[in-house]
Amino acid sequence: MAKKEVSQAAEKVAAAEKKKDKKPANPNGNFFVGAGKAIKKFCKDLKGEIKKIVWPDAKTVGKSTLVVLAVVIVVGLIIFGIDTLLTEGVAGLQGLAEKKEAAEAATQAAAAINSAGTFIG
Repeated sequence: MAKKEVSQAAEKVAAAEKKKDKKPANPNGNFFVGAGKAIKKFCKDLKGEIKKIVWPDAKTVGKSTLVVLAVVIVVGLIIFGIDTLLTEGVAGLQGLAEKKEAAEAATQAAAAINSAGTFIG
């Protein structure tokens, strides 16, 4: 942005500040009259604040959009990787637990067969 535009914006801000009313909206009057004045003052202040906004140019918006998209993709890939690792880890632990349960069941079955064989024989 050129220096001239910045100085013009600063002049607009200064002019808006001078126009501000320092007294309360309606200290001793009707509620609705006071509310109406407050809304009018709010709208006037809003207009002054909107004049202060400096909008970025198309090139800046394009660059910022690309940066945001790149960060979203990278973070998404990191989360996907962590999720995949944790899913595989839990599946592996479940597989180990199932193998251990199957081995214990086989051991118990063998012990039952051996104990049954001693009674029969």
